[in-house]
Amino acid sequence: QVQLVESGGGLVQAGGSLRLSCTASGNFFGINTMNWYRQAPGKQRELVAAITSDGTTNYKDSVKGRFTISRDNAKNTAYLQMNSLKPEDTAVYYCNAEIRTLLTISYVFWGQGTQVTVSS
Repeated sequence: QVQLVESGGGLVQAGGSLRLSCTASGNFFGINTMNWYRQAPGKQRELVAAITSDGTTNYKDSVKGRFTISRDNAKNTAYLQMNSLKPEDTAVYYCNAEIRTLLTISYVFWGQGTQVTVSS
């Protein structure tokens, strides 16, 4: 059974920083893209940042220059370093990954989410 577990959320003042982690566990052959999404109350879930297996990254415009996504393939872990946080970054943050459960078959898995609250 493959699982994604996030950690690192919390309450921080505007201008502060948080680092989220997402670790995949279970039996699988490898991980393709790993992504961070977020969902604020009353809003749709949106893609915040993505990183491919070779380290290519992509960001939502509003977080460029403030957030950095990275991954440690040996640890099956992705990170989201969030700096200069703003109240509008408040949301539940979800990790998402495309994981090869068989040599040629991949599935998308989601973590349970971690709350990030930025106070003004």
